[in-house]
Amino acid sequence: MSNKTNNSINSPSKSATLPVMEHFYTMQGEGHYAGCAAYFIRLGGCDVGCFWCDVKESWPIDAHPHHSIEDMVGWVTEAEANLVVVTGGEPAMHQLAELTAALQRLNIRTHIETSGTHKLSGSWDWVTFSPKKFKKPLEEFYQEAHELKVIVLKKHDLQWAEEHAQKVSKECQLFLQPEWDNREETEGLILNFIRSNPKWRMSVQQHKFLGIP
Repeated sequence: MSNKTNNSINSPSKSATLPVMEHFYTMQGEGHYAGCAAYFIRLGGCDVGCFWCDVKESWPIDAHPHHSIEDMVGWVTEAEANLVVVTGGEPAMHQLAELTAALQRLNIRTHIETSGTHKLSGSWDWVTFSPKKFKKPLEEFYQEAHELKVIVLKKHDLQWAEEHAQKVSKECQLFLQPEWDNREETEGLILNFIRSNPKWRMSVQQHKFLGIP
C-alpha cells in the first residue's frame, strides 16, 4: 500500500464550496496520530446514523454554511498548521479533490476519517477507516485504509472487528476504541482482548479526557 491515497484530483474551481459544521486547531485525540497538532474541518452531512454518535448535529447536509476551498485553506495557513483532518458527519459524501490538492500544494498533510460508505475522492496522506454496522462500507476501503478504527460498544464488537481486520492490508494499523459513554464497561474488555491479540492497539479519546475540542 502506498503512503498516499490519490483519487480524482481535478483542477481547482473558485466556485467550489463545502458545508462546514465547525473548524478548529487542536490536537488529534485518537488513533495513530493521537497527540499531534491538527486542524480539524468537520463537514456536514451523514447518512450512516450511529445512535451513539456524539455529533448528530452534523447529520443534516443542508444545515451548515458553505465555505469556499480558499476560505478553508486560509483557516489552516493562518493557524500555521501542517496537518488537516477532514471529518464529519461522513466527509466522503462530498467531492474533496480540490480541497486536498490545494492543501498539498502547500505541503500540508491531508487526513480523512470515514466510515467508508461513499467513494473516496481527493489525495490523502492518511485514511482512517471506521466501519459501522449501520451501513455497509465499500470494499475498496479495505485496501485504501492506513488505519482501521473500530468503535466497541459490546463484547461482540470485538469479533466484528476481527472480521474487518482480516480484509485490510498488512500495513494497516489496527485500533479498538471504547464508545465514550460506555467506556467503563468496554475498556476492560478491550484490554483483555489486546493481551491475547497484540496486533491491536487501544485508541482512547484523549481530547475528551483533556476537555479540548
